[in-house]
Amino acid sequence: MLSLDGVTRRYEGKPAVDGLSLRVAAGEFYALLGPNGAGKTTTLKMIAGLLLPDAGRIQVLGHDIVSAPEAAKRALAYLPDEPLLYGRLRPMEYLEFVAGLWGLEPRAAELRARRLLEDLALWPARGQYCDALSRGMQQKLVLAGALIHEPQLLILDEPLTGLDASASRQVKDLLLELTRNGMAVLFTTHILEVAERLATRIGLIQHGRLIAEGPLDALRERYGLAGGSLEDVFLTATGP
Repeated sequence: MLSLDGVTRRYEGKPAVDGLSLRVAAGEFYALLGPNGAGKTTTLKMIAGLLLPDAGRIQVLGHDIVSAPEAAKRALAYLPDEPLLYGRLRPMEYLEFVAGLWGLEPRAAELRARRLLEDLALWPARGQYCDALSRGMQQKLVLAGALIHEPQLLILDEPLTGLDASASRQVKDLLLELTRNGMAVLFTTHILEVAERLATRIGLIQHGRLIAEGPLDALRERYGLAGGSLEDVFLTATGP
C-alpha cells in the first residue's frame, strides 16, 4: 500500500526527516511513534502530498506522490489533528460536498454518508450545523469525510484527540473493521495505550530516523522487556 525509500525533508538546512524508509501493507494498522519533534507529522504530510521530500521516494499503491500526485492521492485520505469543517453546513451536507469533490455519484454518496454517520453515532446530530457540534463530534465528522471515497490508505495524526471514552471506542471499532476489510492505516499518537491495543506493527522514530520497527512482542524482545508495556519499550528505545 505504502512505501517510503530514503525520504528526507530539511528545515533551515537541518533534517526533520532523515533517510526514512518503511512499508505499510494492506490490512495493516501501523503506528509511527516518537517524541515531540521526531518527524512524525512531517512524514505524514509528505505522504499526503502536502509537503514535498527533499530526497527519497514515496509511493502509494505504486504511484509516486511527486510524479503522479493525483493517482496517489485518490488512493489515500489524511486526517490532521485539528478538524477543519465548514461551520454553516450540516453533517450530511458536509459529507455530500466532500463526496462531490471526489466525483462520487450523488446517490451512492448519500448512502455512504448515511452509513458513516450511523456508524459514528452522528446520525441524531444530522440537523445541526457543524460549528454547533462538540469537538469530539467534529473530529468524528472529519473522519467520516476522510472515509467518504473509500480510500485504501488512511493516514491519521492523533485521531482520538478530543474524544470521550464512548466516541473513542466507536472510532477504534470502525478503524479495526476497515483494516479487517483490507484498508491500511498509518497513524501517530501520544496515547501509547491506544497504539498498544490497535497496532499490528510499530515504528519508533527519533531525530527523523526509524530506530526500531516490528510487532510489539518483537520490540519487547529487542529491548529485553518481556511482558513490558509499549510505554516501557518506547522510553527504553528513545531514552530520557
